[in-house]
Amino acid sequence: MTSVKLPNHMGIIMDGNGRWATSRGLKRLAGHQEGAKTLKKLCLYIFKLGIPYLSVYAFSTENFNRSPDEVDGLMNLFILYFEKEFDFLNNLGIKVVFSGSRQPLSDKVLKTMDYITEKTKNNTEGTFNICLNYGGQTELVDMTKKICNLVLEQGLKIEDINSDLVEKNLYQDLPPLDFVIRTSGEQRISNFMLWQSAYAEYYFPKVYFPDFNEEECALAFLEYQNRNRRFGGITNEKTNN
Repeated sequence: MTSVKLPNHMGIIMDGNGRWATSRGLKRLAGHQEGAKTLKKLCLYIFKLGIPYLSVYAFSTENFNRSPDEVDGLMNLFILYFEKEFDFLNNLGIKVVFSGSRQPLSDKVLKTMDYITEKTKNNTEGTFNICLNYGGQTELVDMTKKICNLVLEQGLKIEDINSDLVEKNLYQDLPPLDFVIRTSGEQRISNFMLWQSAYAEYYFPKVYFPDFNEEECALAFLEYQNRNRRFGGITNEKTNN
């Protein structure tokens, strides 16, 4: 893998946990539990490859429409894993940040988020961005409100509004996404980091997320290697040139 040019910022839409469980006659929460184990392995694999930025779609704003039992199970799983299973990120020097709305997340979830953020804030070896209670359209609305406040309260001039200002007022100031993987075979972006993924390459493996192991991820990187990234222009150069 060292000969393959890797993305600077990659995203994963972790889709198919519930269907993975249902196909095995298990409750949907069992799929989320298995997905959490997969995420832990992938984080270790991806950051050890030297990829500096990883964003994952953990829970969308629309996911609150699922059954209360599933939502509660997901939130409890998040608290459990990030209190006990993901300390290796801090040991690797990875900074953990969150993208999304804090309401209506519970105090227990918010406390866990704030604890992780504070604990890892000075780490410099990489950034793990967790999109939790996240929606790309809502992020753009919230960004617009922030910039309107800058205009109204601080006298920001309209002509000073540009792409750099937009990016600095998103939930997190991160570089553009280069590569986004959505597991399960579904070919939708589902409101994931709309601004940041403007020129991202997308990859849609058919495997459900719990089965998206290191070998599957390596195949994804090989596919990325063979893509022609044009950024609106015309070129025959591949990502490794």
